[in-house]
Amino acid sequence: MSRSVLIADDHVEMARLLADKFSEEGWQARVVDGGRAAIDALSVSIPDLVITDLRMAVVDGLDVLDAAKAADPALPVIVMTAFGALETAIEAMRRGAWHYVVKPARLEELVLHAGRAVENRMLRRENQQLRVQARQGIAGLVGRSPKMRELYALVERIALSSAAVLIRGESGSGKELVARALHGAGARRDRPFLAINCTALPESLLESELFGHARGAFTGATSARAGLFVEASGGTLFLDEIGDMAPSLQGKLLRVVQLGEIRPVGSDESRAVDVRLVAATHQDLETRVANGSFRQDLYYRLNVVPIVVPPLRERLDDVPILAEHFLAAARARNPHSPVARFAPEVVTTLARYAWPGNVRELENLIERLVVVATASEVGLEELTALVPSLVGNQDRFSLPRDRLATLREVEEEYIAWVVEKCAGNKTRASEILGIDPSTLHRRARPRK
Repeated sequence: MSRSVLIADDHVEMARLLADKFSEEGWQARVVDGGRAAIDALSVSIPDLVITDLRMAVVDGLDVLDAAKAADPALPVIVMTAFGALETAIEAMRRGAWHYVVKPARLEELVLHAGRAVENRMLRRENQQLRVQARQGIAGLVGRSPKMRELYALVERIALSSAAVLIRGESGSGKELVARALHGAGARRDRPFLAINCTALPESLLESELFGHARGAFTGATSARAGLFVEASGGTLFLDEIGDMAPSLQGKLLRVVQLGEIRPVGSDESRAVDVRLVAATHQDLETRVANGSFRQDLYYRLNVVPIVVPPLRERLDDVPILAEHFLAAARARNPHSPVARFAPEVVTTLARYAWPGNVRELENLIERLVVVATASEVGLEELTALVPSLVGNQDRFSLPRDRLATLREVEEEYIAWVVEKCAGNKTRASEILGIDPSTLHRRARPRK
């Protein structure tokens, strides 16, 4: 991604020398002659970074700094100063400058500070976006990987709609958290969010739980029950594992989706309901539709907006932040535990595991470590003692141990591993590796 820098100096030749160096490093560099020109340029467009000399005629670097902060308080500014004007440079730091360099500036050092300044600005923006997401109800979702960013963006786009949503994903991947995020970020956030697992109850009890029943509808029905569709009125009802719902209940659910009304068990009267329906499944619904175990018309009604929750093995970059998140939660539940942190090699090990049980498996492991471990820092020895299979079955590429491998062998083994992690999708693998797809097709080979 190209970065832009505005360089202000009334010694234009010096500014152009800096601009040439930044251009060589891939920046878009613009030079202006003096402070007034810099302020005018800032009023037209805001760059990623401003570099300004402090001592300039009429309008000096402090004026440029003030104008930059007025245009964008997060805009980083690096000031250049002569050795004899360090007090002015310190004043600039007090007023919000990112850094100062003494002239004549060493170009490599200046470029390094510039890169760090822009990276810091990007991190601040990211943290601000995460805080906004938290306020909008996405706080329960943890992760900063590209797949999770895509998920956050999709949740934000569809949260305000009332359309039915079908969440797909493996068991333990966090489908209910996504459903809660949709509810929390939408217009129904102040109304109820109710959830039920369609496999947790037998068919007759599930029907009563969802649609309610009249008094005397069956043995033991001593009083009427409204049902979850009524109790969730104005809010969201989350139906987990919808793929396992009995066919007879699928027909009643279709009526709710189509007509917006329910009929309690044992009653001849229908009742209108206003509920946003979010369903989830780990089943292959297309196969179940094909073999007749799931109604095609209901499938299309539920699958208006599909969401796919990625398994943890596809976002291993999120494991460290998830581990910290679960550690804090587990410590709060177990205040007498001595565990305060994980050793770096433990985090590295966790981030190499395939996690077949997904996020739920990681959360349960962290809880176990907090409960069982006896030291403030959990090391690899404690992790190995508790879960030897986790340490012994690392999901990583391997190299020959009986000899030193050539660079070509290392590259081929790593390429094959990345292709395997991308489920054979070589286009995706080439994006991750940063190489041309044609190069990958020539170099890729099956893993042994």
